[in-house]
Amino acid sequence: MRIMKYLRLLLMPLLLAATLQPAAAAEKLSLNAISRYLNDLTTAQGRFTQINEDGTIATGNIYINRPGRIRFEYDPPEKTLVMAGGGQVAVFDGKSNLPPEQYPIKRTPLNLILERNVDLNRRNMVVGYDFDGTATSVLAQDPENPEYGNIRLKFTGPPVELRQWIVTSGDGTRTTVTLNDMKTGGGVPARLFAIPQELEARGF
Repeated sequence: MRIMKYLRLLLMPLLLAATLQPAAAAEKLSLNAISRYLNDLTTAQGRFTQINEDGTIATGNIYINRPGRIRFEYDPPEKTLVMAGGGQVAVFDGKSNLPPEQYPIKRTPLNLILERNVDLNRRNMVVGYDFDGTATSVLAQDPENPEYGNIRLKFTGPPVELRQWIVTSGDGTRTTVTLNDMKTGGGVPARLFAIPQELEARGF
């Protein structure tokens, strides 16, 4: 379903960097170091490129304000908006006059990254952990709800940087996301993550 394609984008972490490039002194990163990196991430904004399983490509702007808040603004012709805040995910279809699809964040792997305290050493959370000589790959899932799918995060370092993620939904569909031109820190307006405010602005 088209709406679920955008929901799958949200199942992922959040956040930071450009294309996969070899690090000067690449080494396998510890789960503790990766957890610290994610916990230290507060605000960020930049561009993203999404490659869907059918080969289609979408681009747009991403905004992050941890914990619990993220926003994806898709470029035309998609005109889609995906936002998370207040414990909910909302998917607005710019080509429809229907209200957005909404889901609890806890039903998606996105919650693993947006929660206040990320601990990748939590039992059964990480189900894959390897290094290919360039990037450290961490495959994570909700240990209590593996049926929600999983997310594979790719990091380079030191210093640690999140370069890419691959989300596999509960039905096996894969979506790859690359982050570009990310700027961390600074202010990101709270209104960007206010679902009730967005609903009101759209007349719902």
